[in-house]
Amino acid sequence: MDTHAGPLDVRSSRLEQLEGDFAALAPQLAQGPEKQAISTLHGMVQELWRAMGASGPAQARPGPSIEDIVELHQHAPAMEGDAVSTPLELGQAAPEFALPDANGRTVRLSDLRGRPVVLAFYPLDWSPGCSRQLDLYQQEIEEFQRRGVELVGISVDSLYSHGAWAAVRGLKFPLLADFNPKGEVAKRYNVWRDKDGFSERALYVIDDTGIIRYAHISPKLQHVPDIYELLEVLNGLNTRKAA
Repeated sequence: MDTHAGPLDVRSSRLEQLEGDFAALAPQLAQGPEKQAISTLHGMVQELWRAMGASGPAQARPGPSIEDIVELHQHAPAMEGDAVSTPLELGQAAPEFALPDANGRTVRLSDLRGRPVVLAFYPLDWSPGCSRQLDLYQQEIEEFQRRGVELVGISVDSLYSHGAWAAVRGLKFPLLADFNPKGEVAKRYNVWRDKDGFSERALYVIDDTGIIRYAHISPKLQHVPDIYELLEVLNGLNTRKAA
């Protein structure tokens, strides 16, 4: 016996043995309801293996690949609905916060003072619209860096969910966990959806002195904000600073 065989290998070997025993005994059974019942049970077992993605006991059901996980959002339930909030007014100081990133490091808004900040509130990790939106920001990350902007994502997911999701999608900018108390920062920024238990899809642009210069809430939860409009706003900040 192979001492290195895992539990699945042992179960598969045992099932192969039972399959052989059945094949040997079946011809000895007299025709009748009992043989028909046993044959039906045998057929049910075989169908179960096929439904699990294996053609026989010796084959293990294949697990999901990284590619399958990356594409999970393509098959996730749609996240839809009208906006229920209005953003904070421009020209006021952005509310302070202190939230953990995926590595457990506390990030404070005041720590980012001295450069523009984009706060991207989004409903949930792994969801269709959020995957598309943050993928887009990662693809254009050099545009944010070229403008000296700190890009930060915020949702009510845990830091563990953020870590796994960022790793799968290749996201390099911070994702902060507004997890405990749940939605506290989203509430400060007036983007909390109380009935849903997560935030609106919203953007805030905060200048280098901590003042809100742009605020946007998607009119439909499934709408990804126009990145070109966002980049134009950031260009305007740089122009104002230069002047």
